[in-house]
Amino acid sequence: MLEGKVVGLRAIEPGDLDLLREWRNRPDFRRYFREYREIGADMQKRWYENVVLGDSVRMFAIQELATGRLLGACGLCYLDFVNRSADFSIYIGADGLYIDDRYAVDAADVLLGYGFDELGLHRIWAEIYDFDDKKVELFDKLGFTLDGRHRDAHWGEGTWHDSLFYGLLAPDYFARRASQEA
Repeated sequence: MLEGKVVGLRAIEPGDLDLLREWRNRPDFRRYFREYREIGADMQKRWYENVVLGDSVRMFAIQELATGRLLGACGLCYLDFVNRSADFSIYIGADGLYIDDRYAVDAADVLLGYGFDELGLHRIWAEIYDFDDKKVELFDKLGFTLDGRHRDAHWGEGTWHDSLFYGLLAPDYFARRASQEA
């Protein structure tokens, strides 16, 4: 298990899937996800077998260290070891939090450390929608840079929204971490 201050990241187990699916299917969460459809047990089983157990993604269950309670999921997707990059994904399903200042920030720090330290990535990026204020705040706290915007790229809730692309480079991550440790 990868440990932070309050959370641990561990392998997703089959016993986690029902609760992860319940959280993932919440309409107030689903509006933020690129895969917007409600997922069923069969879809999730295929996702688990093909994606979670595959080579191009590192997905983790987020659990509270003090209690062992499952809190959500996070991961690095679309791993590209030639260009040393990956897409960052996270949500906290427990207590309907989605993104918060305690669990999500700690889990994100642990995941970034894993990506840059363990996998040797150079760039970790994310695509979010312009109305996802909680992730904009999270990425600002983590030192991500807004790399670009695709205008009117997402249709949702009766209107067009921009896709925002955030990125964090390894040198920026290590500089931020060194300044926090000083």
